[in-house]
Amino acid sequence: MTTQPASLPFTGDPEADALIAHDPLALLIGYELDQQVTVQKAFSGPLALSRRIGGLDAAAIASMDPSALETAFREKPAIHRFPGTMAGRVQDLCRHVASVHGGDAGRIWRDATDGADLERRLLAVPGIGAMKAKSLIAVLANRFGVRPPGWEAVMPDYPTLGDVDSPEALADYQAKKRAHKAEMKAAS
Repeated sequence: MTTQPASLPFTGDPEADALIAHDPLALLIGYELDQQVTVQKAFSGPLALSRRIGGLDAAAIASMDPSALETAFREKPAIHRFPGTMAGRVQDLCRHVASVHGGDAGRIWRDATDGADLERRLLAVPGIGAMKAKSLIAVLANRFGVRPPGWEAVMPDYPTLGDVDSPEALADYQAKKRAHKAEMKAAS
């Protein structure tokens, strides 16, 4: 049984947090943007993009003139610190959702037959690598109740955004992530 959270506490902006909870494409775009910026900046991006282009529709974004999409990303304040690159990546993600999932990003998890299939489907999305797929699986299982047979086998065994259920939990997650990165840097 799936559930629908009112919001995901990733940004500190109630409207942005509600959008990523209610719109599967917004959630995927947030994950796409979640690199080399804060979680708050990444997951605020879908709302900013929606406002700038008049909504989030995978087919519409997929077919946009790439320069128009890049302009939307570059508008101040820029949606990402690498607006050109990320505009292209978001467009690739939307092309995938439009062509493979009929424009419905939620089909990626709704149509998964089991945990391994869910992970494969997420990994097939451009820009979603192994760590992002695991984090998405945790968010889907913990916040949305998406638990196809065998979901436990593909759940991460480390802290992810799937553990974040409050602003305090987000701050704790970010502190642990910084400490882990520092440990990895010191070890190398």
